[in-house]
Amino acid sequence: MIQKLLQRLLTQPPQQLNNDSWLVVGLGNPGPNYQSNRHNIGQIVLDVLAKRLGTNFKSSRQQALCAEARIAPGKPKVILAKPTSFMNLSGSPISLLAKFYSIPMDRIIVVHDEIDIPFGDIRLKFSGGHAGHNGLRDIIAKLGNEFHRIRFGVGRPPGSQEVASFVLENFNSVERKELDVLCEIAADRVIELISA
Repeated sequence: MIQKLLQRLLTQPPQQLNNDSWLVVGLGNPGPNYQSNRHNIGQIVLDVLAKRLGTNFKSSRQQALCAEARIAPGKPKVILAKPTSFMNLSGSPISLLAKFYSIPMDRIIVVHDEIDIPFGDIRLKFSGGHAGHNGLRDIIAKLGNEFHRIRFGVGRPPGSQEVASFVLENFNSVERKELDVLCEIAADRVIELISA
């Protein structure tokens, strides 16, 4: 009987007993070929957050690289997650993570690129549609739309360039000069939202 109890405790998600935790997900595509793309800005922001919080990402069984930390002593626990699936299949890993950590929808923050916002603008939003963003479309299909978003503006493609090719390109040299500061601002927005 003691062995069964220990087994249950060891396999139980760590946040099940005290669920003040938040799940922060950075959208993007896996692999080095996509690492610096506009579409991967969510994961770039999560790297900044992980560094700031002094934590490292590790593989998980929930189809994501995960890192855990507290934003400050006595503050809620934060699970940072970078899905290892492709962007358009982000819903399943987020659903698995939310279930594993018993995180309600209103404590999920998704950081993603947004073409309908000029480069450098960072906006918060709760709920709403996907506005053509296929990563958000899959999340909404799997979980519903009652989650927070940090929308990182990447702007629209110039001229007649296709949106898909634009978001899968790396940031240009002018954008890269501002990117570090903007990622810090986006990380600030995540922390402010959790601390509110």
